[in-house]
Amino acid sequence: MINTDPQKIDEILERGTIVSVLPDKDDFRKLLLSGKRLRFYIGIDATAPVLHISHAKNFMLMEKFRKLGHEVIILFGDFTARIGDPSGEKSARKQLSKKEVAYNIEKWKKLVNPLMDFEDKKNPPKIMYNSEWLSKLDFEEIIDLASNFTVQQIIERDMFQKRIKEEKPIYLHEFLYPLMQGYDSVIMDVDVEVCGTDQTFNALAGRTLMKKIKNKEKHIVALTLMENPETGELMSKSKGTGVFLGTGADDMYGQIMAQPDSMIKILFVNNTYLSLEEIEKRMKEKEPNKAKKRLAFEIVKIFYGAKKAEKAEKEFEKIFKDKELPSDIPIFETSKRKYPVLDLLFDTNLASSKKEAKRLVQGGGVKVDSKKVKDWQQEVKIKNNMVIQVGKRKFIKIKA
Repeated sequence: MINTDPQKIDEILERGTIVSVLPDKDDFRKLLLSGKRLRFYIGIDATAPVLHISHAKNFMLMEKFRKLGHEVIILFGDFTARIGDPSGEKSARKQLSKKEVAYNIEKWKKLVNPLMDFEDKKNPPKIMYNSEWLSKLDFEEIIDLASNFTVQQIIERDMFQKRIKEEKPIYLHEFLYPLMQGYDSVIMDVDVEVCGTDQTFNALAGRTLMKKIKNKEKHIVALTLMENPETGELMSKSKGTGVFLGTGADDMYGQIMAQPDSMIKILFVNNTYLSLEEIEKRMKEKEPNKAKKRLAFEIVKIFYGAKKAEKAEKEFEKIFKDKELPSDIPIFETSKRKYPVLDLLFDTNLASSKKEAKRLVQGGGVKVDSKKVKDWQQEVKIKNNMVIQVGKRKFIKIKA
């Protein structure tokens, strides 16, 4: 049974997550109202083992379409991730190994699990992998796909134009990426592709192939990238900027509270289930921090439940308002009496590399028992129960 309630459909279409619908938003709305069961898909290339909440809003939207009764496919680009999508890139992406991509996908499955009901017995989201068909294409078939496009069409991509002006190379395999993504639509015989606005070119390639090969219309639903309205900065897997999934309730709460005030409404709209009326009410709070606290609670609740969200809120107050240590600090055991500070930060996972550890020390972000470490070459004298702190939210207690 397909839900054709106009109010429900308009709540999805007008919330603000959807930027545009091609070829026409009104036609898409009529299609949703028609009662026809549509096949939606969103494709994701597992180029890193992390996801941020700008990715999360995509799955939240897909779940809304699924709850209307439509078929929803999550396509893991385990083949295209190894090509490297040129979207938004000033240079060619690093090509990943099959093993790296497989590792990233397993991580992602766990991260998106709270956002969609994979246990629904009647209409669960489907997971597919494009290596199932792309890895089987022979050279004749690739030539046949390529014959549907001109070099002029591909070279029009803005990032290719930028590289040409900057005299940077464009690799031939990058030209093939839109063809591969477009072929995904053909094989899955989809009605709707959901993607970020940065993927519109690739989605349009799929629309072209659907028309030429299947004589079928495909709608494209392009979503906001949730950029900071003041700086234009995007959340980024590669740069490590944003609010990331899978970091734990306390850390996620702190990451949200660290977002600029200009992001509060954007996060409310895209990453919570509060109504637009409730969001407007929260945005009228005289103190932005009060609205931000409600925002952090609502998002953490989605991923970890209400109890952990309440606990995270109390922990945040304890650390930032009352200047106390967290109640539950991870323990690191060592028999060493002295520890080079860069090694200590790396071995305790407070830094992902010694290069990052050096940057953290030089930036004044490292403390040992509340005293700032100023010299990255320093050796730390190890004491039992001493506390190592990085930034405002990361702590380790030493057991010697």
